[in-house]
Amino acid sequence: MAAPDKVFSLEGRVLKLDTAEDLEAHIGPLRAMDDVEEVRILGNTLGVEACKLLGEVLATKKSLKGRLLNEIPEALSSLLTSILNLPNLHTINLNDNAFGLNTQAPLVAFLSNHVPLQHLYLNNNGLGPHAGILIADALSELHAKKEAARKAGQEVPDLETVICGRNRLENGSMLAWAKAFSLHNKVKEVKMVQNGIRQEGIEQLLTAGLNHATKLQVLDLQDNTFTIKGARALAKVVPLWADIQELGIGDSLLSAKGGVLLANALAKGQNRKLETLRLQYNDITSIGVKGFASAAKDGLPALRRIELNGNKFSEDDEHIVALQELLDERKEKHGGDIVDEDAWGVDSLSDLEELDSEEEEEEEEEEEVSPEEKAEKLVKEAEEAQEEPTVQLKDDEVDALAKKLAETGI
Repeated sequence: MAAPDKVFSLEGRVLKLDTAEDLEAHIGPLRAMDDVEEVRILGNTLGVEACKLLGEVLATKKSLKGRLLNEIPEALSSLLTSILNLPNLHTINLNDNAFGLNTQAPLVAFLSNHVPLQHLYLNNNGLGPHAGILIADALSELHAKKEAARKAGQEVPDLETVICGRNRLENGSMLAWAKAFSLHNKVKEVKMVQNGIRQEGIEQLLTAGLNHATKLQVLDLQDNTFTIKGARALAKVVPLWADIQELGIGDSLLSAKGGVLLANALAKGQNRKLETLRLQYNDITSIGVKGFASAAKDGLPALRRIELNGNKFSEDDEHIVALQELLDERKEKHGGDIVDEDAWGVDSLSDLEELDSEEEEEEEEEEEVSPEEKAEKLVKEAEEAQEEPTVQLKDDEVDALAKKLAETGI
């Protein structure tokens, strides 16, 4: 967070700035701020000419460190082109914006070229699998640009944060995302919640992408579909993440057997920094809870919070009681004088399901599929995703933008 005297803000003023003249009346203070670090324009509407002027002014502010774009006008290309040469612009936040006409192409071009990028926030943008492929491919291209800049002697940050949730990425974009993460293997935080990714896509993402991300600290894949296939993939790769602190797999159909597989993997003691484990609504049964209690005791010394509501065991199950007691002991010992209760212990178990006697822990094993068949299926879904109709800039506009971006120095 920048100091108040280093922030320029028009936030929340509901200004309609269509022309350069409209904007000029409000940016005198920005022009005079040589050491501005943060510019806020939330809650306003900027037209093409206003954005061009804003981009020109921002391009002169070499101390700028953060940028939150809350309105995405048709002039995004002008703005992104202008800010591309800002070496301290490490964070791009485009959360909660629906990508409309003439916005996808300039964003892809920008992400392919912005070498200083360190933190990317693309949450709730309605991307779909086709645009998801384009964004992921852009990040793969960015990796090559970062490597080239390093070889040229520049100091280049790693891509550390990727937040891309609620975007309907689906299986069709997972080949592209797996490739991107295999390249950006220093990433520390990945959140891809509620994306309609099914088990085959989860498996690809985990075993051909995030398995390379050995510095991962936060992973949130909640509200996708794992099943036993995804659980098996997760159990395979989770021991590789020695620095993982938070793991979110809630509401993902992990399954009873999948819960046991994950618990056994965590019990190996390779995730000793893990503090928070989110596993709500996953059909986990008493046997799985027993596994997590054992893992917490012997293999997860830093675990302080586990969320298990909505699963299939009773509230007085001996294993959940043991888990509660263990985490309560840790809270008493390490919680300090002021305790955030939501950061410790077991969550409220108000919505547990009873395991039907007929179920008896029985689950159908998913049919084994060869690696070739898996790859063929994902490639087919990727091809189908790329056939989706997507509004883009005209070819000559895209080419011109790409040329301008390529010529812009860092």
